[in-house]
Amino acid sequence: MSDSQWTRLSAAQAHAWLRERPDALVLDAREAAHHLAAHLDGSVRLHRDNHEALLTTVSRRRPVFIYCYHGHASQTWAGMFTDFGFAEVADLVGGWAALGLGNDSRGPVPLADWGPPSVGVVVPPALADWLQSQGFDPARPEAPGVHGNTPLMHAAWRGAQPALDQLLALKVPLDAVNSDGNNALWLACVHGEPENIRLLAAHGVPIDHANFTGATALMYAASSGKAGVVATLLSLGANPHLVTQDDFSALDMAASLDCLQLLRTATRRRSEPETAP
Repeated sequence: MSDSQWTRLSAAQAHAWLRERPDALVLDAREAAHHLAAHLDGSVRLHRDNHEALLTTVSRRRPVFIYCYHGHASQTWAGMFTDFGFAEVADLVGGWAALGLGNDSRGPVPLADWGPPSVGVVVPPALADWLQSQGFDPARPEAPGVHGNTPLMHAAWRGAQPALDQLLALKVPLDAVNSDGNNALWLACVHGEPENIRLLAAHGVPIDHANFTGATALMYAASSGKAGVVATLLSLGANPHLVTQDDFSALDMAASLDCLQLLRTATRRRSEPETAP
C-alpha cells in the first residue's frame, strides 16, 4: 500500500488480485487505438472525457484496477479515484509492457492468458532463492518488481553474475523496460562491469535503446564520466550520434576528458566517408 492509499501491483500480483475480485472495474488508460488492438478482457478505456462519469456513477465499494503503458499515468488516475473515496484501488507497475504480451493485435486478453508461466518453466532452486531474497516472485523470473525493474535488470544493476547467467538461460524477455524506460543493459552500465554489458549485448538486449527522455546507455555513461563503460559500448557499436529529446548527444554530455576524447574519436570516425579500396 502506498502513502496515497492505493496498491501498486506487479503483473503476478495483479493477476492474483483480479482473480480474487471478479467484480473489479478494470480501466485501460492508454490511447484508443492501442486499447482497440489489445486490452485486458472486460476493461473500459479511461480518458478525460469519461473519468467524471466513472467517478460519480460507479459504486465506491467496487474494486478498481488501472493500467496504462508503463505505469506512470495509472498512478495519477489511481490517486484521483482514491481521493474521490474509492475504497480499493490498484494500478499495474510497469503497465501493459509488464504483462509480456507484446504489441500484436489480439483484441480482448483473458485473465488466463497473462498469468504465471506455463508448466515446464523450471526455475533453478538457486535462482528461485535469489529471486525471493530480492523481492521478486520466485516462480516468475520475467515478472517486474519495484519501479518496474525485472529480475534481469536487477541482476545487471547488482552485478549478480550467477543470476544474470541463469535468467538469460531461461530466455526471459530482453526488451523489457522499467518505469523510467531503461532496459537491462542500461542497468548493467550503472554497475559498470564490462563483461556483463558485453554479455547482455551478445544475447540481444538493444544497445541503442532510448528511455522516455530519449537518453541511451552511452549518454548515461558519458554523463557519469564512466570512460570504461563508454569504451565498452563504443566497441560494441553504440551510436554516438543519437540525441535526446533536448537534442543533446553523448558527446555533449561527456563529464570527463577521457569520455570526451573517446566520443570525439568515435564521432569523427563515423562521420568520415568510406573510401573505395
